Amino acid sequence: MVFTTSFVAAVLAAVVSVHGVPMPQASVTTPGHVPVITNGPEIASSLITAASEVDKLNKLLTINGTLLTGPALRDLTVFDFSNTQNVTEGGKGGTLLLATVDNFPILEGTGISGAVAFIEPCGLNIPHMHPRASEILINIEGILDTGFVQENGFATEVETQLGLFQATVFPMGSIHYQQNPTCSRAMFVAGLSSDDPGRSDIATNFWMLPSAVVNATLGFPTSIGGGNIDQWRAHIPANLALGVDTCLKACGLST
Repeated sequence: MVFTTSFVAAVLAAVVSVHGVPMPQASVTTPGHVPVITNGPEIASSLITAASEVDKLNKLLTINGTLLTGPALRDLTVFDFSNTQNVTEGGKGGTLLLATVDNFPILEGTGISGAVAFIEPCGLNIPHMHPRASEILINIEGILDTGFVQENGFATEVETQLGLFQATVFPMGSIHYQQNPTCSRAMFVAGLSSDDPGRSDIATNFWMLPSAVVNATLGFPTSIGGGNIDQWRAHIPANLALGVDTCLKACGLST
C-alpha cells in the first residue's frame, strides 16, 4: 500500500486533535514524594496465592473491581528512590536504595528489582554477592571502579572502570564491588534479575564465623588472630564504607 503525503498529514492531524497539544513544561507540576510501604512483606505474601497476573493486579490495585486512584494508586505503583526513608543500606561512604518485593510488592512474580546508589568521594560499596540475581549496573554520575570474581575455575578478578552512562554486568553469585576513586560524588542505577535478589556482604559475614575457622582460612596470619578478631568485627563498616586511604588523602578527607 502506498501512502500519499496528504494522507500522512491527515493522519498526523487526527492524532494531534485526539491527544491535544503537549503542555508547556512550566505548567507541569513535579509529582510529590511517595512514602515507604511499611507492610510490603504482608502485601507480597497475599499476592503469592493469586492464580494469575490478572488476579494479582486486581487484588493489589482494585477494590470491588474498581481501580484505585490518586495517592492510593501511586503508593503501590511508584517506588521513590529520592525519598531518604527508602534507604535500605548505608554507611559513611554513601547510600544504597534497593526496591525489592519486600518494600515494593508489585514486583512479586516479576523476577526483577532495582537499586540506586549515591557514592560519596572515595566511597566503597564493599564486596558482596547476590545469591539469586545477576545485575546490570549503569553509571549515571562521576566515575566508578568495579570488579567481580566468579566461582572456582574462573578465580581471577574482572576489573572495569565506568565513565558517564557506561554499564557493566555482575553474574549471579559473583563477588563484586564498586568504588568511587574521585573527589566528586558518583551515582549508579542497577537492575537485578530477581524480585528478591538477596545480598551477602563477604567480609562482614566472613568475620561472623568461629575464630578458629577464620584463622585457618587466612592461613594463621600474624596480623589477624584469635585475640583480635572481635576488634576487627567492631570496625567493619556498613555496606557503603569510606574507601582507600590514598584517595582520602588526595581529597583531604579523613576516616
